[in-house]
Amino acid sequence: MPFGRRRNRIDRSLRERGVPPEPQLREREVAETSGPWDVADAPQDGVARIDLGSIRLPALPGTDLRVELNKQQKVIGATLRAGDSMLQVSAFAAPRADGIWDSVRQDLVTSASGQGGSLREVDGPFGPELAGTIVAPAPAPAGQPAGQPVRRAARFLGVDGPRWFLRGLITGPAAESAEAAATLESVFRGIVVVRGSAPMPVREQLPLTLPAQAAAQLAKQQEAAGGPPAAPPAG
Repeated sequence: MPFGRRRNRIDRSLRERGVPPEPQLREREVAETSGPWDVADAPQDGVARIDLGSIRLPALPGTDLRVELNKQQKVIGATLRAGDSMLQVSAFAAPRADGIWDSVRQDLVTSASGQGGSLREVDGPFGPELAGTIVAPAPAPAGQPAGQPVRRAARFLGVDGPRWFLRGLITGPAAESAEAAATLESVFRGIVVVRGSAPMPVREQLPLTLPAQAAAQLAKQQEAAGGPPAAPPAG
């Protein structure tokens, strides 16, 4: 069962206790969205996905994925570029009985306002989302430091799943044009989230990992350079 816009949280709670939803609710949910997906319900759609541990991202033509590493060379972020637009994705732990997107939206609005941006709630393809502007460092080529903070058009997408919350940040032309956003929305819709069974504090980011090929490439770069290089493309 996919998780998407206007999901009935009482219905989801019943499913977790083994009580099937009413047929009309199931049909409405399937009609309104086809993802993102929990790993237990991942579709057999033949789409190639990049395995980042807790997130499996569709690898669509015309997109380029880069990951952000911290000083310990652990993956802390994933950004997909399509033309001049970007989609940053993160997954977080959430309560079993309820979602956190409602409260997260409030926090994002407050944070953006405090930094000189402005976000408003609108209805999007995944349900309530935020649109407007944020103040953030300008994008920079791989391996180069980010530029000075600038005001940028932005959209925040959010989906509550079973014990997880998936957030997407779209910037660039796709934040203002539905046509430009089509590819990145398709990627977000096709994401599979792997929550795992380990207990985690609510809102803690689910761990990300490099795909095996990218991890091997990074290890070779480290060995050759004698130090931690910039993260390689992940797909």
